[in-house]
Amino acid sequence: MGTADVIPGVSGGTIALITGIYERLIHAISRIDFKFLLYLVEGKFKKFKENAIKEIDFRLFIPLLLGIGLAILTMSKVISYLLANYPALTYAFFFGLIFSSAFFVYKHVGGLNVKNVAFLLLGFVFAIIFIGLNPIQANHSLPVIFFSGMVAICAMILPGISGAFILLLLNQYEYMINVLNNMQFTEIIVFGIGALIGILSFSRALDYMLNHHKSITMSFLVGLMIGTLRLPYERTVASMDSVAPVVVMAIIGFILVFVLEKGFEGQHKN
Repeated sequence: MGTADVIPGVSGGTIALITGIYERLIHAISRIDFKFLLYLVEGKFKKFKENAIKEIDFRLFIPLLLGIGLAILTMSKVISYLLANYPALTYAFFFGLIFSSAFFVYKHVGGLNVKNVAFLLLGFVFAIIFIGLNPIQANHSLPVIFFSGMVAICAMILPGISGAFILLLLNQYEYMINVLNNMQFTEIIVFGIGALIGILSFSRALDYMLNHHKSITMSFLVGLMIGTLRLPYERTVASMDSVAPVVVMAIIGFILVFVLEKGFEGQHKN
């Protein structure tokens, strides 16, 4: 999941589906409400421990978070190297991943009708306009990093949407990769706090949208992903020397998502 979350277009949530921990993960997150902290404030340490163990699935979260953290730190160096030395090929690969993931998300739309098409176009127009807002793109202040963490973490419970994709949309992707490589603890902590608040606050709202308004939610996400292709396309064109290698990398990225999806289908059938 950590490796997937560093790469735009591959969802950590999809990996959770493939490995069979998705439902347990969402249920474990939704159970946390921090009521056990009241016992800590009151000095009732025994009750604090008992309720914390009862409320938090430590057997899931400890190995999962350690694995995600290790993968993110490792892969961030790889991605940073690729962006610095092969920007056109790397962004072409991202283009293919995101484009293919849009097809994956489209399968959850449930058919096209006027409402779904309207929300798809709304997502597309929003992404196109948002990416064109240079003042927002240039801003890497702590409040923006905090907000980016809140929004990006919610991709964990959205099929086909990766946290890195959200960071790419907000133009925080390359910046946060460099933050991880340079171990800028202030930015990492602010992003982490935003992510924690985001997953605890938005998980129920997103779960409600997926359960009660799934078609329009997925339609909006498809439009968002297609509109966001403007960013990797522009960065690929701006730095490429030859067309052929770029096309090949985009095709590889496109195929990779389908390979992962087939893996999920096999796991689901088993």
